[in-house]
Amino acid sequence: MFNFKEKTVLITGASYGLGEQFAYSFADAGADLILTARSEELLQGVGEVCREKGSKVTVVTGDVSIEDDVKKVVEQGINDHGKIDILINNAGIHDPRGISAEQFPSDAFNGIISVDLVGAFYYARECGRHMLENGSGSIVNIASIMGSGANELNVIGYTAAKGGLVNMTYQLGTEWADRGVRVNSVSPGFIVTEMTRVPLEAMGIDKYIASRTPMRRVGEAEEVTNAVMFLASDLASYITAVDLLVDGGTNASNGTFQIPPIHFEWNTDTPMVPSPYEPIQPRPDWYQALEAGIPGLHYPLPEE
Repeated sequence: MFNFKEKTVLITGASYGLGEQFAYSFADAGADLILTARSEELLQGVGEVCREKGSKVTVVTGDVSIEDDVKKVVEQGINDHGKIDILINNAGIHDPRGISAEQFPSDAFNGIISVDLVGAFYYARECGRHMLENGSGSIVNIASIMGSGANELNVIGYTAAKGGLVNMTYQLGTEWADRGVRVNSVSPGFIVTEMTRVPLEAMGIDKYIASRTPMRRVGEAEEVTNAVMFLASDLASYITAVDLLVDGGTNASNGTFQIPPIHFEWNTDTPMVPSPYEPIQPRPDWYQALEAGIPGLHYPLPEE
């Protein structure tokens, strides 16, 4: 579907997860690659697979939050390939402990910001300078729907970093537009990769997320990859400063789908698209809030 022959793509956080998927997909599309991450062993494994697919691959370990590491990776990539056409700013971390904002440790907050936001800026700046000199280039930042608004997961550092990344996308995308460099972002919703599928399905988290998503399913890594490759490609030549949500409609639902789906119990006669998931009620305590009334909710509440 995509053709990236004679294009050189730099991917951060390329050793596993979505970054690994991006590397394989760009290799399948004919791109040459500059892959970077902190784990050399995992990164070398990804690089070898991409070479087997026919790509010329440079593998450089580095920490995105360390400015000198970023400069080293970009410099070596340009030396090996002569250019960088596309940057995929994918590296990111988060704190899964669910610590409330008033208790969130400063070191954890600063650590997330330094990788997810500052590191992305370092790469955008260094690659951007090179692209601006050449008069062309495309940068795709991997953000998150958590950067578009608040949530109940207590991830203040991640939310702040991804929100900043989206706004940085808007700024760079407009600032560099008339000099041939496009900057966009992709904000995935809940995405399952091959690495996470088994534990998530075993714990039932995939069904929990699906029950709160308008499309009633979780996303697949390939669906995010397609969005990233589209924005990186010349097919998106008139698109810049855009944050593309790949979330099954979660962000647009404005909270309506953050409650137990009404179709399942209260509106049994209402037609709906068949769901691959059994009806579940992951948060029955939310019924108390519903009984008290929620502004903007236009469905009938259950009869006593």
